[in-house]
Amino acid sequence: MKKIYKVLIAFVGVLAVSCNADAVDERPVLDTLLAPEITAPATGQNYVLDVEKASEEVAKFKWSAAEYSNTVSVRYSLLIDKKGGDFTGAKVLEATTNNTTEVSVLAKDLNQAAIDLGGVPEVAAQYDVKITSNVSGGFVQVSKGLISITVTPYVGKVDYKFDDWYLVGDATVSGWDNNKGNQILFRSATNANEYKFIGFFKKGVFKAIKNLGSWAPMYGGKDGSLIYRATEGDADPASFEIAADGYYTFVMDVQKLTYTLAPYAAGATATVYNTVGIIGDATAKGWDASTPMVKSTFNAHIWTLGVTPLNDGGMKFRANDAWDVSWGGTTAFSGGGNGENIPVAKSKYLIYFNDLDGSYVMIPNQ
Repeated sequence: MKKIYKVLIAFVGVLAVSCNADAVDERPVLDTLLAPEITAPATGQNYVLDVEKASEEVAKFKWSAAEYSNTVSVRYSLLIDKKGGDFTGAKVLEATTNNTTEVSVLAKDLNQAAIDLGGVPEVAAQYDVKITSNVSGGFVQVSKGLISITVTPYVGKVDYKFDDWYLVGDATVSGWDNNKGNQILFRSATNANEYKFIGFFKKGVFKAIKNLGSWAPMYGGKDGSLIYRATEGDADPASFEIAADGYYTFVMDVQKLTYTLAPYAAGATATVYNTVGIIGDATAKGWDASTPMVKSTFNAHIWTLGVTPLNDGGMKFRANDAWDVSWGGTTAFSGGGNGENIPVAKSKYLIYFNDLDGSYVMIPNQ
């Protein structure tokens, strides 16, 4: 009986293998017939990308449907490579499934792809774009043609997590205009809640506002205590008072809600420089020459520089286009008080400088 069972089991096994082989032979064979081709946009398009529109559609790519020998669900990948590349190191711009033959590309995605392929921010370069199709990861078809595009990537926003405060009032350069060249307060390099200004005030009063053009948030104060105004619907705080024209040191701490206001005797006899400029490998002229700043007509020790592109690197401030007197710092965005190179990340900046104490504020992403 045991021998009969063994023969029967062997026969069933052979029959099963035979049936499976027949099933494999009967499976439909999938052949690639026609590769997809990009139909839009036209070759030669120029894309100058804007960081302020990073999340917006910059282009819509369309292509013809790939053809296979049977009806299948096709996946597509939109590839980009540097001009003349062989696409072995290409980046995937977008991918679609379920036979979708068009896709919107966002500025931030095209920007990142260009950077990843060696693109230089704010420098135009050419790239090639192809479309590929596949079915479940196999049966790949690559477009025979391609389109070429020009892309100028952006730098990207520098992370700036600080608040800035400005002076307003008849004791200050802007008077009671809340958006007319208002004097900025210089933020401490070690305490982001502490703000200081050493400089000239006229007899009168002033307050501090956070946003140019708005009357709130605002700080006023009395007897060493700051008074905060959150919205324009809140009560107007008391003003800081200046008894006579002259130089003063004003310091406020927005966490402790305290302030000090005292005469600055050295201001009256401080050296007045003909020029102050920025210099360094982060600046347009490198270490060879200074980029001049603009001297305040209200206070001869305050200097500003409008929206200015800077590169990755370092910079300093120096007087009279020479190295006899220079200022630096070790912290980005704000600081001062030493001769080190100020670290700079590539962006556009508004720059403020006070030669009385070497304080600076550099606000990026302008």
